[in-house]
Amino acid sequence: MRNLIVILEILKYPDKRLRKKSKPVEVFDEALHTLLDDMYETMIERGGVGLAAIQVGVEQQILIINLPRQEDNEQHKEDMLEIINPVFLKQEGEIVWNEGCLSVPEYYEETKRFAHITLAYKDRFGNDKILQAEDFLSVAVQHEIDHLNGVLFVDKLPILKRKKFEKERRRAR
Repeated sequence: MRNLIVILEILKYPDKRLRKKSKPVEVFDEALHTLLDDMYETMIERGGVGLAAIQVGVEQQILIINLPRQEDNEQHKEDMLEIINPVFLKQEGEIVWNEGCLSVPEYYEETKRFAHITLAYKDRFGNDKILQAEDFLSVAVQHEIDHLNGVLFVDKLPILKRKKFEKERRRAR
């Protein structure tokens, strides 16, 4: 068990590595556990609620999510989801959510997502799990799975909002 905390570099848009499609995890070992732990510390340090491995330059189907609790608006590590090799089993309904992203800092926009999802995935030990999610958790899971497929939330924006985003990004550089 290591005590060293490593804060990883988060890739920022328009880094081309964010467009890579992640590969399934095949080995569930200490190296995976270390990556998951470092991803968690990085996400918390950067004020995020979700992080995909591709955002830290690792092309594997790994994501973590840790939503704040409603009662105290705090993130509790025991609530963290570690989702590996996710597969959607069901997607239904529609929800619009104001999304942001650690790889697209300081930009938020409303995005359409499925309101309810059912997901099959593996945990850090390779055990099969099922997750049913709605609302914020559903949105967060879909957002992070998009990362695994090389998709950013800004790709889902209507064309006029997308053009406005691109224009603001060019001006900010």
